[in-house]
Amino acid sequence: MSNPSMVKAFLGKGWPFPIQPSISNNEIDYVEGAEKVRQSIWMILQTEPSERIMRPDFGCGLRRYLMQPNNSSTWAGMQRDIEMALSRWEPRIKIEEVKVQGGDDPAVAMISIRYSHVQDGSRENIVFPFYLE
Repeated sequence: MSNPSMVKAFLGKGWPFPIQPSISNNEIDYVEGAEKVRQSIWMILQTEPSERIMRPDFGCGLRRYLMQPNNSSTWAGMQRDIEMALSRWEPRIKIEEVKVQGGDDPAVAMISIRYSHVQDGSRENIVFPFYLE
């Protein structure tokens, strides 16, 4: 699909995450397109299953890794859970790579996600620091 307006429509439009009023007019602005998809990914990563009453299986469940050692075993579990959650809950993307590794801080696992938009193939990436302690 090469028409930019059709791609933007497919990627969606909605309230930003987190919801907050605009500074200029005190109304809630909308986000759309690739930014809406990016915010959706962040929401999936930050939501625990059973947190949403009407959709109890939504989310990634990363909090189960709190207080776990920052090692390859923990990273592998996180990577598996992220890939499964994004595959299930974000149909607008194709996951190219999920990488979890230690950061400079021994309490931080760095999550890198490379993905492409299904509709037009454009590529994006997200780096998400997850604090284990």
